[in-house]
Amino acid sequence: MTKTNMTTTTLGPKQRTDILATVKKCILKQHFNVGGVNYDEWAKRFDERSPSLLRVDIEEFEGGVRKALAELGSSHTVFYHERTNRLLPQHSINATVRAFGPDGQQRWHFLDVFEDGPAHLAGIKPGEMLVAVDGTPYAPPAMPPFRIGETHKIAISSALGEKSREITVSIPFRKGTKDRPPIVEPKSPIHRVGAPKTGLLKIPYFPGPTGISFANALDVALRDLKSQGCDRLIIDLRGNIGGSLGFARLASYLCAGRIPIGHSLTPTRLRKGYTRDSLPRVPMPRTTPQFMLALARFAVRDKSVMLLTQGLGPQPFHGRVAILVNEWTNSAAEMLASFASEDHLATIIGTKTAGNVLGAVNQRVGAGYWLRVPVFGWYTSNGKCLEGQGVSPDLQVEVTPASLDPALDQQVRRAAEVLDAA
Repeated sequence: MTKTNMTTTTLGPKQRTDILATVKKCILKQHFNVGGVNYDEWAKRFDERSPSLLRVDIEEFEGGVRKALAELGSSHTVFYHERTNRLLPQHSINATVRAFGPDGQQRWHFLDVFEDGPAHLAGIKPGEMLVAVDGTPYAPPAMPPFRIGETHKIAISSALGEKSREITVSIPFRKGTKDRPPIVEPKSPIHRVGAPKTGLLKIPYFPGPTGISFANALDVALRDLKSQGCDRLIIDLRGNIGGSLGFARLASYLCAGRIPIGHSLTPTRLRKGYTRDSLPRVPMPRTTPQFMLALARFAVRDKSVMLLTQGLGPQPFHGRVAILVNEWTNSAAEMLASFASEDHLATIIGTKTAGNVLGAVNQRVGAGYWLRVPVFGWYTSNGKCLEGQGVSPDLQVEVTPASLDPALDQQVRRAAEVLDAA
């Protein structure tokens, strides 16, 4: 294992005390309470535990803060150092994993492997079984420790464990920013023609703080698919790690007119009460200047708004769209899937999504540490909160390790069948 760009973080008691105080202040002031958290009780437990975190090693300190945050029961609540290097596989090697096998004998298999990501470039294929990382065996529930800025030796085998090999995966270094924790961003969007007249649009991520650059890339991809005669569309959101407002551009392509996608809700508006009809109705901005104007408009007022599609007009694939989802479909991708489901704009196929649907901001809390805290909830246009609930598919299609081979992808095949019958 080769390490690069890593630093050792040491913290004295005074620094830790300041970090803990800032974390607590941010949570009590900004955290969106979708799960009925009693903040007085949470703060009391936080204060009781804080003295024990002042002189433990750095990993125990970080783990103690994360344990306290986990008690809030919300997604998008993360404590991390700007040089942290312990990330989920989808954020590091650009691949998700799922446990397959009988209880007590389960093993990790690669589920989604994103094109041009570290796992894909190393030759890992969906369905293959992970055996060991740097010589250490890993099996559920222990998640394999892929680290950014490092090179790993990974032992993998075929789906049935018949053939094994060792590969090298090199993960580039990434640093956290004010917009997000450190991740290796997957390539997005990716498109190709699949079955005759069927476009396949893979969206592992909605990149960019405004979503405008993604929207422009999406325009190019869909224009290309339409030029090749595609009048049906499979949108693959499996493994999507979320992202920015760019999802609203894709939502806009699913309908002709300007209609509600869903609405955000701040803690203040939630406490005061509201009606959906009273919220400002805001279409996704088409350009960066429009985005900045909208941002300025809501900078000094409550940011609870009803987000609208852009009114892009009729598309040749309207009425013939399928969306693929699974348990690693997160955040903005769930917003898109729920919109398509509620408005009957696509057939949702796969397995239930993650239910991680809150809007968050990152706050500096000292010594290179950041706190990602949810500051608004997301509700569908019909008022349903998806946090902790997720989106259930119209057609439940499970997979096996063997069927994850791209040539045998059961969920893509089922989607093609549905579109052929439309």
